[in-house]
Amino acid sequence: MAWEDRTPFDAIEATYGLNQNQVEDLMRDNLKKTSYVVWRKRAQGRKTKHVGLREFGKVGRHHSYDQHKHRK
Repeated sequence: MAWEDRTPFDAIEATYGLNQNQVEDLMRDNLKKTSYVVWRKRAQGRKTKHVGLREFGKVGRHHSYDQHKHRK
């Protein structure tokens, strides 16, 4: 969930009880240094990762419009 750009830190906290600092620590401990740096650059200040900056809806994960469509 943390790697996904559209999942806010508040949704991660609601689901797993980890605040933003704890998520950052978890990512730092489990990613290669360069991967962590790339992720932090992406996540830092991103509107979709911070509910207060979002322009849309409630806390939750974004789902693509074609996700869960059944193929014929």
